[in-house]
Amino acid sequence: MTPVEGAETISGMEVGVFWLLSAVAVAGGMGLLFARKAVHAAVSMALVMVTLGIIYIVQSAEFVGIIQIFVYSGAVMMLFLFVVMMIGVDASDSMVETIRGHRGWAFAVGLVFLGFAVYGLSRVSWQAPVGLEQAQAEGSVTALAREIFERQVLPFEALGTLLVIAVMGAMVLAHGDRLVPKMTQRQAAQDKLRSGRWLAGKPNPGVYARHNAADTPALAPDGTPVEESVPRAIVARGQVSNPSAYRLPQTAATSAGEPAGDLDADDMPSGTVASQEVGHGPDQASGEPVDTQEDER
Repeated sequence: MTPVEGAETISGMEVGVFWLLSAVAVAGGMGLLFARKAVHAAVSMALVMVTLGIIYIVQSAEFVGIIQIFVYSGAVMMLFLFVVMMIGVDASDSMVETIRGHRGWAFAVGLVFLGFAVYGLSRVSWQAPVGLEQAQAEGSVTALAREIFERQVLPFEALGTLLVIAVMGAMVLAHGDRLVPKMTQRQAAQDKLRSGRWLAGKPNPGVYARHNAADTPALAPDGTPVEESVPRAIVARGQVSNPSAYRLPQTAATSAGEPAGDLDADDMPSGTVASQEVGHGPDQASGEPVDTQEDER
């Protein structure tokens, strides 16, 4: 068959660019299939999309190439990357079949699809190229719309159905069955009570201590320091103070339950010192009533 008049001849440079871009696209596709991380797979897929767009532009299909780069590489791939950022990059393959026998059915459907592909490719007739100038005589957008919605309506609808099935399959694979029952609030409270550790909030620094600085540990009811009350940054810097340095001196009388008689005014609690200073005599400091009528007379 002789070429149609007006057909363009393919130059060696155009063939070289085509094979170079094809090799890059195939490498990106292999990276998409064998990448261990979802981010690397998404980057490989973006490389494939950009390479295909450049191939379309080189072959004088500027509209298809620009749509390929802007829509697929710019919008669809950004959507994939946003999904990866939301659900995380860690993934683990589950060997448990959520649907019984789905592997056998998937293998059978794959063989049928392969048979249709081989049959369709074997029926292709290679004719002489006519060039895009003649094919796009009425405009690239009009020619593309006429080709898709008039001559290729059935493959176009089949491709849309295949994409919907792929989305449903991805949802089934991503949402597996729960292996253990979900813990309720009642069960969480029971487990917390059974543990017997930190049932309430942790005390702040300086609680029950004579110093309220952030580096002073709180004191438990038995007088032992609570190390968890000090911020971790202060503990890491080694700036935790010893609460025993602020402890009041104890004597034998104090330990026996009697009031200490050898304590200075600085060592005594502030309430005791104030009670002695405000009163006019020892009777008022001790709590006994004072006859105020005699003072007035």
